[in-house]
Amino acid sequence: MIRHIEFTNLCNFRDVGGYAAKDGRSVRWRRLYRADSLGWLTGADLTAFRALRVRSVIDLRHPFEVEKAGRVPETEGQLYQNLPIEGRRWDTAAYSEELGVARYLADRYLEVTEDGVANLRTALETIARADNAPVVVHCAAGKDRTGVLTALVLSLAGVSEDDIVADYALTGLATERFVADWTRRHPDAPLWPGFGLAPAEAMRLFLADLAARHGSAEAYVREVLQLSSAAVSELRGHLLTEQISPG
Repeated sequence: MIRHIEFTNLCNFRDVGGYAAKDGRSVRWRRLYRADSLGWLTGADLTAFRALRVRSVIDLRHPFEVEKAGRVPETEGQLYQNLPIEGRRWDTAAYSEELGVARYLADRYLEVTEDGVANLRTALETIARADNAPVVVHCAAGKDRTGVLTALVLSLAGVSEDDIVADYALTGLATERFVADWTRRHPDAPLWPGFGLAPAEAMRLFLADLAARHGSAEAYVREVLQLSSAAVSELRGHLLTEQISPG
């Protein structure tokens, strides 16, 4: 199966399927996608997107970002939710070379788990429902806010930390193009040294911090987000392939 799906105006659209889970199961293809801003879909890109038969779009951007950059064009019967999960705006002035990009990003991701509780829960409830799939989760670059939510989903599905980290780091393949496109669209916008980067260590640090604080990513989802056991079971039931019977 193809993980990266090519679009003219998007550079980080990919399928989250194929990762091994527990008990011989794996994440099903064509159930969950992650992406950068779907507001750029036009023409042939929009035709290609509609061919995926996406039922639900979870847009993690702030409303002002949606207003400025646009949202996914209307598709008949499609569920669209704008669920911003970032509370505090990033203070890139606090970044230093000594701190490092990975540590700075991991700290921002942990803030999302503090500030975005209600909308993270709604997003996971949406993804958990089988009749909402296929789902696309996106923000602006498809790496930070999208990365946090995707990591939580894959953790609930029983995917290993190494694969969660690797999935996050795949954004690095789109960094050069994303930065070039962003600079073209925002020629006067300043860029901090970590702009567009997705170092694997950032996700690894974030998952370690989440585990240190709550015991595990799943414990955070159950205890802080208060996602029900029924929702977790439904998520696993439709997002994962059938369990392989012993013998």
